[in-house]
This record gives sequence, C-alpha cells and structure tokens, in this order.
Amino acid sequence: MSLSIGCTLMCEQSPPTSLVTYARKAEEVGFPFAVMSDHFNPWLDEQGHSPNAWVTLGAVAQATQALELMTYVTCPIGRYHPTVVAQQAATLGVLSGGRFSLGLGAGENLNEHVVGEGWDPVNVRHEAFSEALQIINELFDGGYVNFVGDHYRVDSAKLWDLPEVRVPIGVAVSGPQSIEVAAPWSDFMIAVEPDADAVANYDEAVGANAPARKVGQLPISWDSDRERAVTRAHEQFRWFAGGWKVNAELPGPSAFDAATQFVRPEDVAEQIACGDDIDAVVEAVRPFAEAGFTDLALLQIGDEGQDRFFEAAPEILAALQQEFGD
Repeated sequence: MSLSIGCTLMCEQSPPTSLVTYARKAEEVGFPFAVMSDHFNPWLDEQGHSPNAWVTLGAVAQATQALELMTYVTCPIGRYHPTVVAQQAATLGVLSGGRFSLGLGAGENLNEHVVGEGWDPVNVRHEAFSEALQIINELFDGGYVNFVGDHYRVDSAKLWDLPEVRVPIGVAVSGPQSIEVAAPWSDFMIAVEPDADAVANYDEAVGANAPARKVGQLPISWDSDRERAVTRAHEQFRWFAGGWKVNAELPGPSAFDAATQFVRPEDVAEQIACGDDIDAVVEAVRPFAEAGFTDLALLQIGDEGQDRFFEAAPEILAALQQEFGD
C-alpha cells in the first residue's frame, strides 16, 4: 500500500496569516494535502498561538487551488455543538470546491473546558461523540433533522449550503472503545500512533466495505543544526511525551508544563526525528506504512523552522515517494 505524504498547519505554533502562507508553500512544493489542528489553547506557553481554525481554513481554501484540507481534529462535543460543526464543514466544502474532509475526535480538556461545562469521564464523552457523529451525518444527508438523545437535542435543523460532493468524515481512534463508538459513522480512520491493531480493529468494526484511507501524523524537527532542532522540539513539543490518555485530561498549558518538567531534550530526541537526516525521517515514517496507513501528515515543529522545512520538502518528499510510493 502506498503512502501519501502531506503536511500539518499547526495552529498552536503559528499566527493565522503565516498559516495561510505555509498552505501556499505546501502546495507549491508538492504536498497533496494539509491538515490543520483545531485548538482553543496551545499545548505550552512557548508555542504562543491558537487562532480559530475554521476562519483560517476559509482563507486557506481561497489561497490554494488543489491542496486537500482536513481538520486534525475537531471536537464536536464541547465548545462546538455538532450542528455548528456540520454547518462549518459544509461551508468549507463549498468554499474549497470539494477539497475538505472533516476530521473529528472526542477532544481534550485543554480546549473544551473553556465553555465552563466541565470535562466528563471518557465513557460519557464517547456517548456524546456517538450522538454528535449521528447528527452531523444526518445533516450532511440533507433535509431537516430532528434528534433527541441523552446528550443533544436538535430541532428542525437543515444545512442550506451543501457542497456537490459530500464532506467525508474521519474519526480519531485509539483503543477498542473509541473504535466501536466512532467507526460505524465514519468514512476513514485517523490515529496519531502507527498501531496496526487499531487499523485491523477499525476495519473489522466497519465491516466488508471498510474504507481504505487511514490518516496519521508525524512530528519532526527539521534543521541543518541538530542541536537547534532538538532544543526547539524540547521547548515546544515535550508535551508529546505524555501520550493521548494523559494529554486528553490536562486542563491548560501550565498543567502541561508541570507534567513535562522532567522531560529532557534527549528524551524528546528519542521520539522525534531532529536535524536534517532524511534517512531518519524515512525510518520514522516506516512504522505508519507497515501498520497500513495510507496518508501521513508531517508536522514541522516550531514556527521559525517552517521556511527551512519547506526548502527541504521536495527532497524529503522524493525520498519518501521512492521508499513508500507506488
């Protein structure tokens, strides 16, 4: 199975105007798709940004011609009501000419607590996520939607502007519970770890018509100066060491700072390819290809490192195409 390599427009580390510029550059250097995070807060204060993803994606859709776009990922059960997510996604589908896919997940406390409704246990969040997925799917089908569930009520809602091609829905999954809840309502799978069991379990949950598309994400810190690359990765991405179960629960940047105070630069460098060694990037990508992923978004850490990354991108893409392409 070949692997398509895209890039990440990370809202937590760049201002919105720069993200639009990076989207243009991504298209120019040959990335076929870009994913964008949808955060209210950055993970760490050092990252320093968090513009609204939907406004920024609207600008990106107008600034690019062929770049496929995706949220990675939007949570439809906290600060957004699922009807609002459906309307935003449909509008972006229209503005992009059918280039948008909606990535959804059950969210993190970091972003969702801001509306003052607390942070439910994971089983409750999964129940709400299942209802949200049903509502969004029904709205994408067209017509009026009425829905009464344990977590949401929808009264006579309709999307008046739908794209010609229905917006595909991807769901972020990890363990068996999230797969069981989300897979039946999805068009493709999203995961941040190269877990072959998750791929197999997702396909089993969906059944005979399981979609082929599996989308992952891989952070790297590209730089000709490896020490600078490691320093930047530690400064801005040490939160990554916690893993999803921890990352979903912490309430803000200060909590992530406290939780990662003993993470050393060398610990981060063991997890993330740092420097300008293309072979190291290839080897970091390999587990995703072997696990059955079809799409992988590279995430260059740090706003100030983006230009160097895009300069090297054609060479990186060529090496990855040679190793993992058709």
